Amino acid sequence: MNDEQGAEGAKSIAEAIAESADTGYFPVNFESCELIEGPFFHGTKIAFDVGDRVVPGHLSNYHEARISNHVYFAALLEPAVWAAELATALAGSEERGHIYVVEPTGPFEDDPNVTNKKFPGNVTQSYRTRHPMRVIDQVRTWEGHSAETLQAMLDSIKGLRDQGLDVIED
Repeated sequence: MNDEQGAEGAKSIAEAIAESADTGYFPVNFESCELIEGPFFHGTKIAFDVGDRVVPGHLSNYHEARISNHVYFAALLEPAVWAAELATALAGSEERGHIYVVEPTGPFEDDPNVTNKKFPGNVTQSYRTRHPMRVIDQVRTWEGHSAETLQAMLDSIKGLRDQGLDVIED
């Protein structure tokens, strides 16, 4: 897969929401995950090389001093864009985040942090695994959100944190 195949033609979260309106939700769990096809994307502040493995057990991109028990990824590019942007912004970095095309090495399940929350089902096509993810490519050309949109998301996260509601089910 090359960079253009990974980024071009990837549908947005809004498009996925619209498409899901007429379909039923089928939970993705360890037994059914083999039915889900990629490409899969992982957004982060960390630089990886093709062939590297993204593994759980490292500091979370989103909560200081918290160890993440899972690797999170999505079949849509946009959640990975959010992940890369938020990871760098929350770390206080001015650098651009990184988005990788990744391949699961073990079973995975729906990400419970977004599944059946604001919308029924898993419209963001976001998943998590306790197994390594193999980096197979990097998406170098991706469009981030506007500074205003990113700041609105950061303000929302701060509001949740101020209320003690910024909880990640990991």
